[in-house]
Amino acid sequence: MTSTVLNIKHWGNNLGVRLPAAIASAAHLHADQRVRVTVEGERVIITPIQDQALSLEQRLTGFDPERHGGEAMATDSPLGAERW
Repeated sequence: MTSTVLNIKHWGNNLGVRLPAAIASAAHLHADQRVRVTVEGERVIITPIQDQALSLEQRLTGFDPERHGGEAMATDSPLGAERW
């Protein structure tokens, strides 16, 4: 088992721990990966979340013009050389 002793530091209003490369590698973690952090008794458990890539259809299903500020190009007149 790979282990190390780390210090908890302030990070803004939160607390943070930097994972050494050897620990991250042993746990198959990488930068910007989503993880779930849970507490069981006095243990803090970090579990990787295996997000699946969404298809274009799945992404478009989640698009809400009201929530996302309307159309990306909300205009009725041509902006360049396109033909309507």
